[in-house]
Amino acid sequence: MDVNQYMVELGQAARAASRQVAASATAVRNGALLAARDALDGARAKLAEANAADMARGADNGLAAPLLDRLELTPARIDAMLEGLGQVAALPDPVGAISDLNTMPSGIQVGRMRVPLGVIGIIYESRPNVTVEAASLCLKSGNATILRGGSEALASNCAIAECLAQGLRQAGLPEAALQVVATADRAAVGQLITMPEYVDVIVPRGGKGLIERISAESRVPVIKHLDGVCHVYVDDGADEDMAVAIAVNAKTQRYGTCNTMETLLLADSVAASLLPRLAQAYAAAGVELRGCERTRAILPQVTAATEQDWREEYLAPILAVRVVDGLDTAIAHINTYSSLHTDSIVTRDHQRAMRFLREVDSSSVMVNASTRFADGFEYGLGAEIGISTDKLHARGPVGLEGLTSQKYVVFGEGQVRT
Repeated sequence: MDVNQYMVELGQAARAASRQVAASATAVRNGALLAARDALDGARAKLAEANAADMARGADNGLAAPLLDRLELTPARIDAMLEGLGQVAALPDPVGAISDLNTMPSGIQVGRMRVPLGVIGIIYESRPNVTVEAASLCLKSGNATILRGGSEALASNCAIAECLAQGLRQAGLPEAALQVVATADRAAVGQLITMPEYVDVIVPRGGKGLIERISAESRVPVIKHLDGVCHVYVDDGADEDMAVAIAVNAKTQRYGTCNTMETLLLADSVAASLLPRLAQAYAAAGVELRGCERTRAILPQVTAATEQDWREEYLAPILAVRVVDGLDTAIAHINTYSSLHTDSIVTRDHQRAMRFLREVDSSSVMVNASTRFADGFEYGLGAEIGISTDKLHARGPVGLEGLTSQKYVVFGEGQVRT
């Protein structure tokens, strides 16, 4: 079949399924999630076999190490998928919730009800566990979804899709509520993002190039973030042991994620005592440092940072380091170079912490915590469909509420307007 016609048929089926899902009871959607969890648990061998084929093909095609890491479905990652499905099933259902109900002078009551967005298209690269995360959140929030993973994960995603379909069937919901695009043809993406009659929202998850392309070409609204240039700032008088622990974790816990720290800022008053300790820890982890002149005055062995380093999302064991005069300079640097994703301050001063929270214009701003916590699972959302650095509709990790909208509802007792 022609790929454009194939995508239209997926869209038509998703639109029809979205109405059934939106009208379904919470217990039915939860039942589908739990049945899918059991199906995934029982299909571990098939998942491992499909993923091994993807990994081998990726290695043969020269896929970069960070992308291979994202592609791999380890037993622990399968366990995390199962846990995520259970957590999403246990979360309160936002659909149908009425808030802000007020009685007007006319006697009518006016409030707002949470409703599903409809059909959500997800476009992502490498990470097959995104298939489960995105599908579970879309289903729980009453939406249908069309999932288009990268060609490198096609076998893994199709194996996961079979388990999701089994869960839907067991719960009596249409299989078209969760559809995985079963072709690697790039034309499928172009068709998916230009079908506003069938798709209500697009969520791209992947590299900056993919997201820029989707944002430029889509005729459907997009929830997105382009990159993750995340900062940790160590303030004057910060607890040095805490600062070392956070700065090392934020960079080295995983390199290929959007919430990994890419630039470390240190107040001048703490730089001389902290930088040697940090350099030793980073060297042990194999992290290359690129520093400003003040950093290199303390650590002469460090490579000189360029202007581009302050803007770089490395997704690799490379870290830019800058010594700043203090809080004002740190905030100015972050608001100049940050991608508005996640930024953290290490400080003992509550007032300075609150100022950092107010003035740093990012979707997640933290005090005395690693940037690696900027994640839907860690935020208690059960899972996330992505991170949004936009300022309209959804911002930060997008969970269930971010996949719903609100409409006004009115209750009357026969009132007429005069």
